[in-house]
Amino acid sequence: MKKEPNNNIRKNKQTNMKQTSTRPTNAKQVNERPINSKQINTKKSNIKQTKKMEKKQQKQEKKQRKKKSKGWKIFRLILLILLVAILVFAGMFTYRVVRNGGGLQGFIAAAVGHDENTLKDLDKINFLIVGISGCEEDYKLADTIMVCSYDPKAQKASLLSIPRDTYVGTNKAKATASYKINAVYRNGQNIDGMVKSIEEITGIEINNYVIIDTEALAELVDAIGGVEFDVPIDMKYDDVTQDLHIDLKAGYQKLNGKQAEWLVRFRHNNNGTSYSYEYGDNDIGRMRTQREFIQATLKQTMKPENLLKITQIAQIAYNNVQTNMNFDTIKDYLPYAVSFNTENLQTGTLPGTPELCNGVWIYTVNKKETTKIVDELFGDEEIEENEGNTVNTNTVNNTNITTNTTTKKSTNTTTKKSTNTTSTKKSTNTTKTTNTKK
Repeated sequence: MKKEPNNNIRKNKQTNMKQTSTRPTNAKQVNERPINSKQINTKKSNIKQTKKMEKKQQKQEKKQRKKKSKGWKIFRLILLILLVAILVFAGMFTYRVVRNGGGLQGFIAAAVGHDENTLKDLDKINFLIVGISGCEEDYKLADTIMVCSYDPKAQKASLLSIPRDTYVGTNKAKATASYKINAVYRNGQNIDGMVKSIEEITGIEINNYVIIDTEALAELVDAIGGVEFDVPIDMKYDDVTQDLHIDLKAGYQKLNGKQAEWLVRFRHNNNGTSYSYEYGDNDIGRMRTQREFIQATLKQTMKPENLLKITQIAQIAYNNVQTNMNFDTIKDYLPYAVSFNTENLQTGTLPGTPELCNGVWIYTVNKKETTKIVDELFGDEEIEENEGNTVNTNTVNNTNITTNTTTKKSTNTTTKKSTNTTSTKKSTNTTKTTNTKK
């Protein structure tokens, strides 16, 4: 009888066969895992997004490159236009500079809008210069008084000093200090009255005035590096009321601002001595020194290195100068004034005689000689002089006209600038009388 197999054994065999059939046949199959379709779709989506972003970034970069390229082209175009405009402007400006005379004169004239016709339309200008000084801020005295004229076309200028003791009253027997020309100034409150009095004395029409504090002169001299000048005498004077202490030695030297102020304010020494009679005693000598120092200062100021300091000089003027000239007038004359040659400056003193009247020292004007010197300095036409030594020695010393015109012919120079010699337009052997050292 046959034995039947155990059912449990049969089941185990079948189970083992199934397990054997499901095992991986190699290593590759071991590592592989079934992938979800959702994950596949997400991965594809991420790849697409990345590609899309890359394309977008590339487009933006391309756009930026185009934008930069376009911006650079516009910049170059603007730069080119600016360069062309600058060249055109520079050419036009240079043309205007040349048409206005060239050099510094032409440059300033072109800068302020002048053309070649501006100079033709400018007339000679007359103005009064008043130099004031004093230790008190609210009270200043008129120490220096000058009538000045400037002809921009002829490039000539004249200075006539007015002694501060010049009498402007009508009765010398009753003369008082209040009738001296410097007293008329009244601390600047009556500048118009001073102008009117000087017009009546000289016959010169004066439409403008310039009031300068002596501190401005000191600041200017320091700003331009000092001024070389031949101090005529030893100067030693002290005035504690004005806090003024002058101490200068005679001789050629470079003066700083403070020393320049001492020089132009000096009248006499502590012991009463003053300038020599030949030079011009007291106020006469003082005015001559002032005029000659002004010439030296102008010459130094006009040097190219100092003209570059025009801003500093303008600031000094703004702080210390009062004038009734308007800006347009200054603008019209300034370009030609900066090129002025001090050799063309003529100077003189109002002729007259010091007198003691009613216990007051005054300066009495010589009307006849005043007419002559005014014609010499301010006249438009040459005049004939048919009179010789008709005035006293003191008056002759006062009416000498100083000119800095340099000439190689020292003996046979034709000129009308002589007060001790009869001269005419046709004179040929007249020797020039001058106070300037040749």
